[in-house]
Amino acid sequence: MAHSWNDDVRLAHVLADNADNLSMDRFGAIDLAIATKPDLSYVTESDEAVEDAIRRHLRTARTRDDVLGEEHGSVQSASGPHERRWIVDPIDGTSNFVRGVPVWATLIALEEAGEIVVGCVSAPALGRRWWASKGGGAFTGKSFMHAREIRCSRVADLADASLSYSSAASWEDIGQASAFAALARRCWRTRGYGDFWSYMLVAEGAVDIAAEPELKVWDMAALDVIVREAGGRFTSLAGEDGPWGANALASNGRLHEAAMAYLGHFPDDGETPADWRDEDHDAEAGPTPGPPGEPSNVRTLDFGRTVGPQDDPS
Repeated sequence: MAHSWNDDVRLAHVLADNADNLSMDRFGAIDLAIATKPDLSYVTESDEAVEDAIRRHLRTARTRDDVLGEEHGSVQSASGPHERRWIVDPIDGTSNFVRGVPVWATLIALEEAGEIVVGCVSAPALGRRWWASKGGGAFTGKSFMHAREIRCSRVADLADASLSYSSAASWEDIGQASAFAALARRCWRTRGYGDFWSYMLVAEGAVDIAAEPELKVWDMAALDVIVREAGGRFTSLAGEDGPWGANALASNGRLHEAAMAYLGHFPDDGETPADWRDEDHDAEAGPTPGPPGEPSNVRTLDFGRTVGPQDDPS
């Protein structure tokens, strides 16, 4: 019988419900307390309150589980280190939270034996929540009992793909600005949805590729299992599966290698040459021909969702 993490998924929903109440209570408050960390990123009283509340609940509900959170680091359970660890980002998108932009979320993940097996993303200001468990599929909805399953798209050509990102300028920090710009030119559409939302749109099939050059494990853990269970792939820019690298590339699976050809980044690569460009991109070329019988300037686009595993894109 396959292992089920349903009890852990239900617990993640309870944690998310409590987090939503705390964060929404202070969202838009004119007296919100804001500070900066050593890396100059924002932290608010709500980040602290949400993480503290989740940790308190887990100390009671999962006494043997460890916890890793963005604000207070790693804490072992009272009985010592174990194979299960909860990974929490109390508010992903704090800059949006601070400015009153509703694109922020609490990210809750469970790692077991080195693999993310449960993920929950709750964005109360958007009125949205997404979750998944290993082997159990990916879902969105108001609650565990009122949900619909989500699947990645079937788009298989970069020319038909929608690419989402957080900041175009941030790719300069790893010497990949030219490569990112080239990928963006090859894609049909680019939008800066940003943070967790880019990846949830990949899982829903509304976006086909999402990538960021600099992330922490708590930024990615919950997103990883949701994208994978929706039929997609989640790796670092070096191609490592999971949220264990310092960056992320998520896709519907069919486009992953094509995106990696542009963004694939290894520490020893060095900076991308300033004159790098997409050698395959012919600015003068016309539209890709459609099926036989169609006019040469018409393409048939397939934005449908997958209905099964993505292991064999063919």
